[in-house]
Amino acid sequence: MAGYTDQAFRQVCKHFGAEVMLSEMVSADGIIRDSAKTIKYISFDDSERPYGVQIFGNDPLVMAKAAEFLIPFKPDFVDINMGCPVKKVIRRGSGSALMQTPLLAERIVAEVKNALSGSLPLSVKFRSGWDSQTQNYVEFGLRMETAGADFLCLHPRTTKQMFSGKSNWEHIAELKSKLSIPLIGNGDILQPEDAKLMLQQTNCDGLMIGRGALGKPWIFSQCRSYISRGSYEPITKQKLYDTIVFHIGQALKFKREIVVVKEMRSQLCFYTKGALGGAELRNKINHAESATELINLVKQLLIS
Repeated sequence: MAGYTDQAFRQVCKHFGAEVMLSEMVSADGIIRDSAKTIKYISFDDSERPYGVQIFGNDPLVMAKAAEFLIPFKPDFVDINMGCPVKKVIRRGSGSALMQTPLLAERIVAEVKNALSGSLPLSVKFRSGWDSQTQNYVEFGLRMETAGADFLCLHPRTTKQMFSGKSNWEHIAELKSKLSIPLIGNGDILQPEDAKLMLQQTNCDGLMIGRGALGKPWIFSQCRSYISRGSYEPITKQKLYDTIVFHIGQALKFKREIVVVKEMRSQLCFYTKGALGGAELRNKINHAESATELINLVKQLLIS
């Protein structure tokens, strides 16, 4: 979710009932070498709590120093990403590449846990394994628990799958049955019905939604409503338009307009996906030069 989970997007998701927020994935090396530049990625508002900072890297001591650096910022927890399958991350031995080196991953968790000195909870997010022949999620999860993780999150796809195919929720259920610490389920929660089904099938302790929230941040309130009441309110064109305007307004609070216009292009592609005339609109959006122009283009599609 790097590049999407900025402060504005988090606040929009919080507005729609997301209970726990996570920062963009932040490089531990970046925190150590250029902390001033990195602060913008970890900054948050109290309204976003509970809030965790997600870090990645492959050097136990660097990861520990990065975690220690975060303590004065007072997040509610620190999360280690061992699940990212993006090439530029795994080439450095970070993200889901660490599932191939479980002893190193275990040492990273132990060092970070020691650096936090009990001041902040620690979580680890990982995948089912590297490929279909090496699905070591149970052994890996138990190692993370032994090393000191307070809770875990499993995305049940392999690194080789990236985001293709279907996530295997049976892996979540199996790992949950072996752990003594909480397990969060992640993967293919694209609509409220998926959320309730994952809870029923896996007995996991919570749900993490990532890509499923792009272009539809209201999925959090819909999921909570469906889980508790068995129904949820559909989104109208007016509600979609209002959400986009709200999102742009939040973004302008934190970044210059020229940056907001550029970054909102990708967000708006998700918001308007499937809408009649959306392809033409997205072409116009890519040439928009102001926030007002963006809003007017969306209004023409959804309201006019």
